[in-house]
Parts: sequence; C-alpha cells; structure tokens
Amino acid sequence: MLRLPSVRLGGLVVRRASAALSSPVRMASHGNVSLSHSEVSQTVDMSQPMYWDRVDTPLPDRRYKDILTDSEKSLKQKEKGPWAQLSKEEKIALYRMSFLQTFPEMKQRSDEWKTVMGGIFIFLGFTGLLVWWQRIHVYPQRPHTFDPEWQEKQLQRMLDMRISPVEGISSKWDYEKGQWK
Repeated sequence: MLRLPSVRLGGLVVRRASAALSSPVRMASHGNVSLSHSEVSQTVDMSQPMYWDRVDTPLPDRRYKDILTDSEKSLKQKEKGPWAQLSKEEKIALYRMSFLQTFPEMKQRSDEWKTVMGGIFIFLGFTGLLVWWQRIHVYPQRPHTFDPEWQEKQLQRMLDMRISPVEGISSKWDYEKGQWK
C-alpha cells in the first residue's frame, strides 16, 4: 500500500483545492485553449415566455421579434392608425414581426421522407449483398440429401422396408398395385 506523509498529502490537497477555487470561470482547458462556463453550456430560463411556430397552438407566448429597428418601430406606430392606409407590404412586415411562419408554411411537408427511404433502401441493398456473399463464400454446399433424386430413392427405401405400416408412410402405399392409395 502506498503511504504518503501527512504533510505531503495535505499540501497536495491544498494545492488542488486552491487551483480549483481560484479560477471559477475556467472549466476545462486543452493546450492553449480554455473554455469558460458560458462557452460550454448555455442555460435557458424556461419560466420566461418563449416563441414557437405550431399549428396546434397558433398564438405563442411572445412575439417573434422582441428588439425592433427604427423602421419597425415607426411601422408599429403606423399600425395604431387606420389599417386601410397601410400597404400590403407593410401588413406583411407587421405580420412577420409577430410570427416567423404563416399557416401554409407551417403545414408544408418536408422532403425528409425521401432521405429516410433512401437510407432504408441502401441498408437493404447492402444487407442483400452481404447475404449473397455469405451464401457463396461462407456457407457450405447444399447437402446431397436435398436433391430430388436422393429424396425419391429415400422414399423408395422406406417403402421397401415397410416403415410405419400402421399410421405412417407405408400405410398410404398400396403394395399390390405399386401406387399410392
């Protein structure tokens, strides 16, 4: 068993603890690169209202754009007046400040199924090639007992030996006529 003097062990513990506590921001380092806590993970406050585009909940907790530019602020002021004075482009810009996507854009199907089906077919093709290769190079030859000629000879031998004459195969053979009953 390894025994360290208590002074040396205490100094080691103190040096490790002071190194860990002296730089709370520094989490990990690799060579000359050091990562701070904010670079490693980002926390999200889930108690704050969030924005999302979903068909089943058409009104998200907050608007899409929180921080507006000067032109958007003037458009918001213009929104408070009569809407008949707004152009079609201004109405669309107002909508895009509140929402990222329209309902048709949210309902539009993606083409991801093509990628999934392509992956499935590639996998099945590779598996088929692997099975074919194994059948040729790995598995042994088919036994000769699977040949139809061998099976005919086997059946004739069983009939000649009168195997299972009460309920088996010999009971279904007519020995006098030389055919099946």
